[in-house]
Parts: sequence; structure tokens; C-alpha cells
Amino acid sequence: MRPVTSACVGIASALAASSLLLTAPLAQAQSARAEQVAAAETIGVYPPIQGSSTWDRFGQSPASSHHRVFSNWGYVNDWAVDIYQNPGATVVSPFGSKTVSGHPVNVTVVTVRPGCATGNLADGGYRIGLEATDASTGVVVGRADVMHVNNKPAAIAVGAGVGPWTKLGETGRFRYSSCYQVNGDSGAHIHLEVINKTRYSCYVSRAAGTGLADTTVVGRVGTVNSGPQQAC
Repeated sequence: MRPVTSACVGIASALAASSLLLTAPLAQAQSARAEQVAAAETIGVYPPIQGSSTWDRFGQSPASSHHRVFSNWGYVNDWAVDIYQNPGATVVSPFGSKTVSGHPVNVTVVTVRPGCATGNLADGGYRIGLEATDASTGVVVGRADVMHVNNKPAAIAVGAGVGPWTKLGETGRFRYSSCYQVNGDSGAHIHLEVINKTRYSCYVSRAAGTGLADTTVVGRVGTVNSGPQQAC
């Protein structure tokens, strides 16, 4: 659990003044964090592949247990899943363009680097990290790491703003390694990881091999789940 706790102030009258001085900065910081939780709005998470794709095609990467490789804000991401499409499909941001109440969403690139620990793009392509912010309130709601991206455009760099159909790159087939154990084009996929700024995001549970469309919601950020790898 990402901690959101209440500050305690001593009640003894003799210690009240000094207690307040010592705890005021902590109380203010924790109050601000609690307010951010309350202010955050839910944003839908969609397949990071334009057009049709497949959820956990081979039943080997359910979101309930799939390995989470990356971290944001000092925490391991909340959930992960593999979403499949043959090489050459356009990869896009998974974040919706509006919050649940209609606020516009800004998405910014925060990470661009080789996704595999070897640092070699041939082993698994790029990891592109994206941050979603409620444009009406300025509250950062969540992040997503989109992994195994091929043919990344030069414009996709840290600090760039992207829309829902901005091309981040393409699906690709990389050489077989401990980072990418794929034997054929049907195994090409994007490894998607998602995390809330506070509390926990969730995924939409579905059977392995389920077909997805552009408008299929696969998860949500801005939710208040009690732990990682939970269904919405």
C-alpha cells in the first residue's frame, strides 16, 4: 500500500506548542497527499495498439500474476499484461483523452530507453513511459510503460506530449532472448505496465485470447484499489 496516513498531534497541554511545531510540516505534506488522492479522477486505459489486438493470446501472461518489470515513483508498477499483434502494427498511448467526468487528459513521455537489461534494442526494443495528467486540475493520475516498441520516431522523446493516436512506434519481432522469448510473428506483443500516482490502479479481467478493439477498456488509473494486480 502506498501510505496515506494521518499526522498525530500530542494532546498534553504542556507539550502542545512544541508538538505542533514538530509535526506541522509532516501534517501538511500528508494532507496534501490525501487531497491529491481525493482529487484524482479515473482515466480509462486502452490497448496500446491501434486497430485490433489480442489480450494474453497464449494464456501465459494474465494480469493477475504477470511479472512486473518496471517501477515509477519508487514503487513497482501495479499490474502488467501482454497484448499481441503481428509486427508492423502502430503502437499508441494507452490513456484515454478524457477523465470519467470529461476533463481533458494530457499525456507526456517520461521514459525512453531500451527495454531489456542488456541495453540492446535488438533484444526487445524500446520501453516508452507515459504520464497522464488531469489537465483541468493539474493532478498527475498515473503512468504506463509500453515495452517492446520497434521503429520509434525521433519525435518520441522525454518531454514530448502525445495524443491518443500519436505513433510511438510499431510492434516488432526481436531476437529470442531471456527478455523476449518469442518464436514466431503471432507471438509479437507489447508488454504493458500501469501504475497509479497514489493508491492502486486496476485491470479489467478477461479470458486469455480475447480480441480487443481501439475502444476496449483494459484497465483504469485513478482508482483506489487496496493492492496491486487487482481487477476493476
